[in-house]
Amino acid sequence: MSAPTSDGDGTRCVRAGLPEPTPGQPFLPGPVFAATYHLDPWQGPAATPNGYGRPDNPTRRLLEAAIGELEGGDVRAFASGQAAVTGLLLALLRPGDTVLLPADGYYPMRAFATDTLAGIGVRVLFAPTAGPYPSFDGVRLVLLETPANPGLDVADIAALARDAHAAGALVAVDNTTATPLGQRPLDLGADLVVASGTKALTGHSDLLLGYVATRTPELLDPVTAWRTVTGAVPGAFDAWLAHRSLATLDLRLARQSANAEALARLLAGRPDVTGLRWPGLPDDPAYPVAAAQMRRVPGVLAFDLGDAERVGRFVDAARLVVAATSFGGLHTTADRRAQWGDDTAPGFVRLSCGVEDTADLLADVTAALDA
Repeated sequence: MSAPTSDGDGTRCVRAGLPEPTPGQPFLPGPVFAATYHLDPWQGPAATPNGYGRPDNPTRRLLEAAIGELEGGDVRAFASGQAAVTGLLLALLRPGDTVLLPADGYYPMRAFATDTLAGIGVRVLFAPTAGPYPSFDGVRLVLLETPANPGLDVADIAALARDAHAAGALVAVDNTTATPLGQRPLDLGADLVVASGTKALTGHSDLLLGYVATRTPELLDPVTAWRTVTGAVPGAFDAWLAHRSLATLDLRLARQSANAEALARLLAGRPDVTGLRWPGLPDDPAYPVAAAQMRRVPGVLAFDLGDAERVGRFVDAARLVVAATSFGGLHTTADRRAQWGDDTAPGFVRLSCGVEDTADLLADVTAALDA
C-alpha cells in the first residue's frame, strides 16, 4: 500500500509501510512478539523470513519500509538514535581511518568519538556545521548534522557532498531535527542518513528509536551485520508504536513549525532574550541555505536568557512550557543544555514547540518571561 511519490506528505505519512488491504485485518497489524519462530524441519531458516527475533521481526520490517518510503532509501531500525549513529560509525570506520564530525553537533556523539573512536585508532576531526570545512582529502566519512542540535546552524548538503565525493569520502547526514519531511539528504547526494526517531519522527515522547538509511547495499550490509551481532534492535511494541505515530507526522510538524515561527517572531522583539536562532527567520544566519534546502523548518528554536536562574524562573512561571530534555514531542518543552554537560552558555535554552494552540503558547511564554 505504498503511496506514489507524487502524493502529498500527509498522504504518504498515513499510508507509509502499510500492507495491502485484507478484509478482516487491521490497517496496521499488531506487534509480533517473538524471540523464536517455528522453523521448517528440513529447510530451516531458508524457508521463512523469520528465524530468530534479534535479526528478524515482521513488525520492525514494516516500520523500516515506512521510514524508507519517507527517506527514499533502505532502512535499518535501531534501539535508539545513539545506537544508530554509533553503530554506523563503528560499522564503517577502521583503525587509521579519518572521520570529520560536527563540532556543534549532538554532544554524546562527540563524546563517543573522542573517547571510543579515537581510542581504537580512528582519527577524529571536527568542523562547525556552518563551516569553514577543512580539506576532505584522506577522510573516510563526513558526518553532517543539519540543522545542528542544539545550535540550529545549517549545512549545505549538496555542496558538501560534491566536495567530499570528489575527495573520495562518504557523507552521512543526521536528519533528526529536520525529519524526512523537512529534507531528504539522500536526494541531495548524501550516502547515508542516520537519525533519532525518538524525537519529532514519532513525536509522542514515549519510545526510543533510531535508524540508518541508504541506497547503497555495500553500506547497508555492514550496518545490518553490526546491528545483528550487537543486538541493538528496537522491541516489537516500540516498532509498532513508532509506525502508528508516523501517520500524524505531517500534521504534528505543521503545527510545531507554525508555533516555532510565531514564537521566534515574538522573542525577536524582546530585549530580555538574546542569541535567538530559528532557521526559518529571514535574518537568521542559516536562513539562505535552509530556505533553498529544506521543505519545512522544524519546531525547535534556541535562545539565551542570561543565566541558569532566569531559565529556572521562566520555566517555573510557565504553564504550557515544561522542563524536559529531547524535543519534537506534542508538549512544548524547554531544555537548558548546559545542565547535561553540553558546551553551551549557562542560560542557553533549546525550546521544542508542541502542538498547543499558537495563541495560548504565545500568551504563556510572554507571561512567563514578564514574570
